[in-house]
Amino acid sequence: MSTVAIDTPTTAHPAQALIDFRPRHGFFVGVDSDGCAFDAMEIKHKECFTPNTIKHWGLQPVSSVARQTAEFVNLYSTGRGLNRWPALLRVFELLAERPEVAERGASVPTGDRIREFIASGYPLSGAGIRAYAADHPDPELDRALAWTDGVDASIADMVHGVPPFPWVRESLAGIGDRTDLMVVSATPYEALAREWAEHGLADHMDVIAGQESGTKLEHLQFAAKGKYADDHILLVGDAPGDRDTAAAAGVLFYPINPGGEAASWHRFHTEAFDRFLAGTYAGAYQQALVAEFDALLPATPPWQH
Repeated sequence: MSTVAIDTPTTAHPAQALIDFRPRHGFFVGVDSDGCAFDAMEIKHKECFTPNTIKHWGLQPVSSVARQTAEFVNLYSTGRGLNRWPALLRVFELLAERPEVAERGASVPTGDRIREFIASGYPLSGAGIRAYAADHPDPELDRALAWTDGVDASIADMVHGVPPFPWVRESLAGIGDRTDLMVVSATPYEALAREWAEHGLADHMDVIAGQESGTKLEHLQFAAKGKYADDHILLVGDAPGDRDTAAAAGVLFYPINPGGEAASWHRFHTEAFDRFLAGTYAGAYQQALVAEFDALLPATPPWQH
């Protein structure tokens, strides 16, 4: 399959390619990228996000607990896959509660201006924070811009050669003649285009949509809702937010289990996708998969037990 639509922020509407998308088949599968198709979550957070958080937000005095807190929020909890701005606030909130911070006389940012940005209605993207900061100049927002630019620069420099999980390539290659395929991601488009092309997977996808095109829910609403029956739309993801997006859209969800990604993709390839086509995926089968997935990502950090 050759890629027929790439959704970039240069179109008239940020999601114009999704709005214009027309089905070729009767089924639609949306696939998340980081941590779902690609083994990129660990390297991006441990080597790119967290070091920049420590550097730009003055957390060097509590770097070890800051790292543990950031990794819990972004990788090992119900916050996995959260947009970078609310995730950063969650890191600040949890870190401020930790006794190690007070013991070392360290200071954790309150994130008040970031909270206002999140509530403002501006897109939670690089373009959104720049526009908001231009309209609401503040030193905290200058720091936020330095942080997000630092994260993106680290990702561009560091994240190369990260392969898809086992069975991703076989799965996508095997279903493209029966279903329409789209990347549904909160990652910036530039990184998505580079990573999917680097491994030859972009050719399997009909559309690649990143954060510039809206939320994952908006991706589904623009590209799929009303164009397919709801039970002919499946979102594949590795985060609770993906599960909740599918539920909000009224479509099906297939979980990629953190720590068990290869087994999840093998099950998709050999069993779950065929059930999706046959109409036997919804109900007890999906519920069992989601229960297994939910058990892997706690809401309460281990240091609070």
